[in-house]
Amino acid sequence: MSPGFVENHAHLMLMGPTLPAMEANTTWEDFAIHGARMAEMYLMQGFTTVRDAGGANGGLRRAIEAGQIDGPRFFPSGAFIGTRGGHADFANFTAPPGSETNMSRLNLAQEVSGVDDVYKFARNNFRMGATQLKFMQSGGVVSAFDPWQLLAGSPEEIRAAVQVANEYGSYVMAHSYRKEAILSALDAGVMSIEHGFSFDCDIAQVMNEKGAYITTNLTAFDPGLLDIPAVANVPSSLAKAKSASATFAGYIDNMKECPVKRGFQTDCVGSVEACNIQIAYEKHLNNEFFGPYQSMVTLTSIGGEIVALSGDFMNPYTDGKLGVIEEGAYADILLIDGNPLEDFSVVGTGDQWFGADPRPESPETIRLIMKDGVIYKNTLD
Repeated sequence: MSPGFVENHAHLMLMGPTLPAMEANTTWEDFAIHGARMAEMYLMQGFTTVRDAGGANGGLRRAIEAGQIDGPRFFPSGAFIGTRGGHADFANFTAPPGSETNMSRLNLAQEVSGVDDVYKFARNNFRMGATQLKFMQSGGVVSAFDPWQLLAGSPEEIRAAVQVANEYGSYVMAHSYRKEAILSALDAGVMSIEHGFSFDCDIAQVMNEKGAYITTNLTAFDPGLLDIPAVANVPSSLAKAKSASATFAGYIDNMKECPVKRGFQTDCVGSVEACNIQIAYEKHLNNEFFGPYQSMVTLTSIGGEIVALSGDFMNPYTDGKLGVIEEGAYADILLIDGNPLEDFSVVGTGDQWFGADPRPESPETIRLIMKDGVIYKNTLD
């Protein structure tokens, strides 16, 4: 028996296959249908709670809670908040500054320039059903305009996001790669570091002092990362990936030496089938790097602590704890055929990422999936 799993960094509305495709060729119907299918897939993989790290507003949660679609408890961040040329800039290459985009119209991503913009879009996110805010502070590898080393957003802009979150009794999660970015985010009051690939013991000390959390997609440390088509076939992305891999090489050892509270993160953008594979592989890597006990804690109780940071006002689920099985907690329970501490594969792992065969709709070894006392899967009979 296990608590329902908690995914702390997903993007249920972002189907890919590329950012330009979503910007130029995707309608609200496409996003909505994809989000509904992703929600059901996550639930059937054992995740009874998902924190969405950007691109989803409150509508998907309303549909789940109304019983219109099956899905996990859902904590959306609303639109990504980021600067021009940063990791939330999904505009076409020739789009002038401040121009309306497909992603901004649908409140999936918003470009900010100054504290006033942060106030406007951060408050609008909560108005649209966000439970926390997401600030894009660093760049990325496969994105178009932003070096991963980017330090985007002034201290004043990040503090403005934190101020708005505090107004709502909630918190900010920050997409942060460089050590300088992570430390500046923590200094501004950010409570959840996303990715955090430059993590070291200096950062651990500050995080533990502030009670902050980190979520990291361990696929970033996969030996085959440089062979991924989106990286290998784009010279700028390949160069960024090589540079990033060299810089981030100490993450695993540093996390073992100076542990902090780390939540499970998949960070998949793509088809439902591809994300199903990536989730299983992310489970596998957690066990490979950190062992079964820490992986189960990451998948359950720490995830429950992270989503609870949204506080008493914006948290839709305040009647009990998530990620644990105890008196008074929500009845989000999995019955698993086997002991994950002896054979971690029973939680639904996959030992291959790209090129892997399609995954089943639900792992055979997860025999029962219950959310809030309602059974969504039962193969015990």
